[in-house]
Amino acid sequence: MSEDPSPQERRALFRVVRGEPDDVEVAALTAVLAAVAASAGDDRAAPAGPASTWADPAARLRAPLAVGPNAWRTSTWPR
Repeated sequence: MSEDPSPQERRALFRVVRGEPDDVEVAALTAVLAAVAASAGDDRAAPAGPASTWADPAARLRAPLAVGPNAWRTSTWPR
C-alpha cells in the first residue's frame, strides 16, 4: 500500500519563481542551500561565550593592584 510518491506528488523544498534555470544551476542552488542549512545547525550547538561572569575564565585572572591613597579601600570594588 505504501508506494513511493511520483515526482509530481512530492512537495518541493524550494521553487524558482523567475527565469528558467537548467539542471546544473538548480543543482548548484541545492548545494548552496544544503551547505547553509548544515552550517546553521552548527551555530546553534556551540554557545557564543560564557553564560555568566561566574563561568568566564577571565574572571579567574587577578586584576592589577591599584596604587595610591585609599588603594586598600578600592581594592574590593567591582571592576
